[in-house]
Amino acid sequence: MSAFQVNLNPLKEPLGFIKILEWIASIFAFATCGGFKGRTEIQVSCPPKVTDNKTITATFGYPFRLNQASFQSPSGVNVCEVRWDSHVLIGDYSSSAQFYVTFAVFVFLYCTAALLLYVGYTNLYRESRKLPMIDFIITLVATFLWLVSASAWAKALTDIKVATGPNIVQELLPCKPPVTCQFGSVTSMGSLNVSVIFGFLNMILWGGNAWFVYKETSLHSPSNTSASHSQGGIPPPTGI
Repeated sequence: MSAFQVNLNPLKEPLGFIKILEWIASIFAFATCGGFKGRTEIQVSCPPKVTDNKTITATFGYPFRLNQASFQSPSGVNVCEVRWDSHVLIGDYSSSAQFYVTFAVFVFLYCTAALLLYVGYTNLYRESRKLPMIDFIITLVATFLWLVSASAWAKALTDIKVATGPNIVQELLPCKPPVTCQFGSVTSMGSLNVSVIFGFLNMILWGGNAWFVYKETSLHSPSNTSASHSQGGIPPPTGI
């Protein structure tokens, strides 16, 4: 194996430059999803003081097991004679969220390793037939998995918005007369929208980079054997 020797020229080429973009985009993908924390609020009132509203909150976040996010009343008191901590949001979206974040982390690690290979072992990568082919196969698989994970996470996010929005008033059992419930607010999910965008952006980056990785493989470049034949292994036929 050749010694590690820094060569920044591959970073100036599409193969290395796009890999840097993929590395950055993967960070944004798992950071914007995995670091989210939010809460939803409802206003509760009960007779005889129907104008005396109490705020009930439910805190949720990654990995979005909403069925474990219980409501909390102010100071832990039972508002309207209801134990709100025994009531939770509806839905478990951890599978889609964890698959998306875990895959993004693996992509980040692979991009780091690939960049080290491009920069530190440029000759080894260019002279090898196996390394570019492995890189090409991983690129195709990653493109497909970005499509799957981003689509699944986008669907889960839509359901999360529904489960934490105004519909929770209709789903909560205590919110029946004489108890009056009104939806208050929910934390903005702008960062989660960004995570979905970066998921599909990653898919585009990996799909576009597949061509440049393909050009490094033996499928695109002639093998050493065929090159030697074309350069003089067999003399051209002469006329009679």
